[in-house]
Amino acid sequence: MTDLRSVSLWWDSLGDPAHPRPPLAGDLDVDVAIVGAGFTGLWTAYYLTKADPTLRIAIVEAHQAGFGASGRNGGWCSALFPASLERIARTSSRESAVAMQRAMHDTVDEVGRVAADEGIDIGWAKGGTLGLARSPVQLRRAEEEVARWRSWGFGAADYRLLGAGESRERIGVPDALGATYTPHCAAVHPARLVRGLAEAVVARGVALLEGTRATSVEPGVVRTVLGDVRAPFVVRATEAYARDLTGHRRTLLPVYSLMLATEPLPAEVWQQVGLAARETFNDGRHLIIYGQRTADGRLAFGGRGAPYHFGSRIRPEYDRVPAVHASLWRTLTELFPAVAEHRVTHRWGGPLGIPRDWYASVGLDRRTGLAWAGGYVGDGVGTANLAGRTLADLITGTRSELTTLPWVGHRSPAWEPEPLRWLGATAGLRVMSGADAAEVRTGRGSRRAELFGRYIGH
Repeated sequence: MTDLRSVSLWWDSLGDPAHPRPPLAGDLDVDVAIVGAGFTGLWTAYYLTKADPTLRIAIVEAHQAGFGASGRNGGWCSALFPASLERIARTSSRESAVAMQRAMHDTVDEVGRVAADEGIDIGWAKGGTLGLARSPVQLRRAEEEVARWRSWGFGAADYRLLGAGESRERIGVPDALGATYTPHCAAVHPARLVRGLAEAVVARGVALLEGTRATSVEPGVVRTVLGDVRAPFVVRATEAYARDLTGHRRTLLPVYSLMLATEPLPAEVWQQVGLAARETFNDGRHLIIYGQRTADGRLAFGGRGAPYHFGSRIRPEYDRVPAVHASLWRTLTELFPAVAEHRVTHRWGGPLGIPRDWYASVGLDRRTGLAWAGGYVGDGVGTANLAGRTLADLITGTRSELTTLPWVGHRSPAWEPEPLRWLGATAGLRVMSGADAAEVRTGRGSRRAELFGRYIGH
């Protein structure tokens, strides 16, 4: 089994290895069976135990809790939802779309509250997110974004535009012309959170069965290589790894996001970099980047750019792509020249799950007992908590504001078969990277990127 310390900075910085828990020892009967011990599965178990401590719950995990995206991400506990408010409103109503976004805002604070209540030190810093505008084109998009939030009734307390001066006071990017700012994001240490949640649910009697690979989820049963787990309710909480389950090869597209982290930086460098409140940050380019100042004084920085692998393949060697990591380092040192003299200590990556319509969902089919959540498109640290609370209400039959949100019961279409899947994903990567280059060259917004945005949740 993979030593989690090799998976990411987050696991390595915990110091001690995470020893695997015992696997499934044979067929098992429970009340709720969950496949996947990432944030979605763990939060679901956590809230179920709070709702009904008598429930018998088992979580089946192929590796160890937090092996996947939950232990590899950028550490943003954000209110970002992959589908736009416009897209949500088209499938429900304007009021429902606003309620969805408000629920996402509340979710950020819920994660911090539970971590504090459970005594889990996750390096919590609710500094918000800065979305830098580093060119006139990006500044226009930033202005349009804030105007869009206003049109949906969200005021300056939720989203606002910063001028060049205030932006540079917060973050030392020399060419920043301005930035969007939202307070609805916290920088966290995701491996501490996932390990703490795992310990919390085990302490409440949940059977966390690691080293137990599921092969299929069916009404009333999870089939694994070590036996069957039978339950009236079966929850699929596998995100990108859904492709390993029978019949789910085309449910979510596994796309890699890669990261690097510097050594702890000295005080004089942080005086230039800023981020005193540990704001998370990105900029207005189309090919996404993201970063944070860690609790131990590093810059952790990541982005897209890794290729989609034919057949939805997921392999350890895809976690590190020298060309992509080199590109991330060039971008980071462009943003913060003072960092260039310091070492990169960690490089890693992993797959995230993208639904065909870029619309995350959660639901329960009461007829079959099959439940699911996922498709977070890289913004799952917060969204998985909302999913866990929602699934707990659905399974226990509790009518709540959460169970009426518009993502509940949403069904995304399947991805196309190969080679169409590979052709589409590869074309999308080229469009977005090419759009950024074209905007730098021409000083005009990319029409191609705007058109492509219609296919990615906008």
